[in-house]
Amino acid sequence: MTLSSSSSLSSLSSFGWDEAWADEFAPYAAQGLLPGRVVRVDRGQCDVMTENGVVRADTAFVTPHDPLRVICTGDWAAVEATGNPRYVKAYLPRRTAFVRSTSSQRSEGQILAANVDHAIIAVSLAVELDLGRIERFLALAWESGAQPLVVLTKADLVPDPSTLAHLVQDVETSAPGVQVLTVSSHTGEGTDVLAAIVADGTSVLLGISGAGKSTLANALLGADVMHVQETREVDGKGRHTTTTRNLLALPGGGVLIDTPGLRGVGLFDAEAGVGQVFSEIEEYAEQCRFHDCAHEAEPGCAVLEAVAEGELPERRLESYRKLLRENQRIVAKTDARLRAEIRRDWRMKSAVGRANYAAKRGN
Repeated sequence: MTLSSSSSLSSLSSFGWDEAWADEFAPYAAQGLLPGRVVRVDRGQCDVMTENGVVRADTAFVTPHDPLRVICTGDWAAVEATGNPRYVKAYLPRRTAFVRSTSSQRSEGQILAANVDHAIIAVSLAVELDLGRIERFLALAWESGAQPLVVLTKADLVPDPSTLAHLVQDVETSAPGVQVLTVSSHTGEGTDVLAAIVADGTSVLLGISGAGKSTLANALLGADVMHVQETREVDGKGRHTTTTRNLLALPGGGVLIDTPGLRGVGLFDAEAGVGQVFSEIEEYAEQCRFHDCAHEAEPGCAVLEAVAEGELPERRLESYRKLLRENQRIVAKTDARLRAEIRRDWRMKSAVGRANYAAKRGN
């Protein structure tokens, strides 16, 4: 490692720079480019934290047609050392990437954050829990490569310990292998535990508007950095307090990417993530008589048997089917072979249905 890269390692370490990143950056360092982490992106430009502080840079050189390859918050960039304006010339390969489908439901993905270690899913206890939405967020989080964490905010609004315990249990059932933490930014409950978790690496804060993300971010930052707006009492929703994705260094170590409230969290090629969220269903499926069992009406289906015996909530199975269907539709838009398979499967099922109908009529 050169003296220059050693200096960068020291000054950027609080933003996640390490020797592995320095080694990957070596070819760009040889070209006289500076390493830096993208802390904010807007309108074709971005703010990049370098060893010399934050610089404003143009992203014209790294704006491909593929929306998944545009530069985003959390990327490690190679920036010109001088110039007006400066340009980002390239960015390093991402270790993880949080991607969702666009709100237009087209076959395009939108990258929300890069190089994330922890995906914090903020869920407000001020309103009724939407377990299906939590499962959707978890599928995206697992698919990204980050470790999910569900944080139930506004825990002070549920003063009864028994009620709170039941809510936590419901979420834990919907989030196998994921830590569920109750937090109150008002009383400070749970914030010390959360701060210890996010002190190691990069975390992204996700959730719908009104989930308390900005308040939670302020609690972790130890200052009122993020503006907070009141939520409506009727449905617990609020307007978007955060309008851009910002990367912020935490006083206790680690960095946090705060994101705007997400109206839609469509899946984008997240079959593995869905499987991780519903790992118990996939385990039951291994015991099915047929390897391609759809868990609908097939004989010897271990999944349906688990539902019948009360071992698996029917809501979980319905949510699993829904997310798989949605993900299949998104993937099929860009995969001609898969589209053909879906049409062939539909024709076979239609033929079977017509045959069964004819048999019932005695024909």
